Amino acid sequence: MITLALALSLLAAQGGWTWTLYEGEGPVVLAHEIPDTPQLRAVLECEPGSGVARLDLYGSGATAGIATLTSGDAAGQAESVAAGDHRSVPIRSDHPVFGNFVLTGDLSVAVADRAQSVEVQPAHLAKLRRFAELCGG
Repeated sequence: MITLALALSLLAAQGGWTWTLYEGEGPVVLAHEIPDTPQLRAVLECEPGSGVARLDLYGSGATAGIATLTSGDAAGQAESVAAGDHRSVPIRSDHPVFGNFVLTGDLSVAVADRAQSVEVQPAHLAKLRRFAELCGG
């Protein structure tokens, strides 16, 4: 059993960054964030059962264009849209890239000369799997 002190020390070691799953009314959201702040690195969002997730990436500049997504040996492309301080990329839940991402927690997104990685640590993979389960079409 993790004590509160241990949990806080783990969060402090990561600079407060954690993965949080929001489900209930409305869209399902998995956010890489510092809780109770507006600081985000990545957000996965979908309507339950839609079969399509939107990945919003923060911190690398908003670049529009064709995005190359890779996870393990799976690769695919999607249209990246620049939206203010982030870029958005749709990912189908039945695509092999998404399947590998759910298994490994590792995803790379490259648009033009800018690449960004998303890493879901092993302790948070259950949240990613739950997100995928709720979004599946």
